[in-house]
Amino acid sequence: MVTSRVITWEVMGSQGYETSWITFAGGTLRARGRAVGTSPQPYWISYELDTTDGWVTRRLRVTAETASGIRALDLRHDGEGRWTADGERLSAVDGALDCDLGLCPLTNTMPVLRHGLHLASGQREFLMAWVSVPDLTVRPSRQTYTHLGRTADGGGRVRYASGSYRSDLEFDADGCVAAYPTLARRLTTA
Repeated sequence: MVTSRVITWEVMGSQGYETSWITFAGGTLRARGRAVGTSPQPYWISYELDTTDGWVTRRLRVTAETASGIRALDLRHDGEGRWTADGERLSAVDGALDCDLGLCPLTNTMPVLRHGLHLASGQREFLMAWVSVPDLTVRPSRQTYTHLGRTADGGGRVRYASGSYRSDLEFDADGCVAAYPTLARRLTTA
């Protein structure tokens, strides 16, 4: 079954907005999105995200434009746990299954869907290939997701933790972020 969604978030973390066109097909996700922010500096982002079965990142292509110029990143996962950025090996994130594009609520979807954490009890720890915005630097990030409970609309609440940072996110039934306190809140969905 193929499902398509368009979601727009207000991104308080960047003082901006993001819209993502998302297609779910079986256990895969394809998305393209655009974001504009003013913090930490004014920027525009365009991205394309593809996953394999089980919502494992295959490729993230990102372009960022700031006053100082345009940057691009082609981040790829080989399916065996190895990553490259623009063709260069990234051994620091070996073993990660997912990317996490900074200030982007969409990239919280993959680990939550893979383990059904918006629907059922559980806690999982992940290593992520975290991409900072707008400089597009890739770093390892240890993250924990913990199911907190279901919501009336068929989704769920999940606690996200990384280092000393914690936030209780709300996901809809499809596994997309509806509310991410201090970072983003969904404005529209179609």
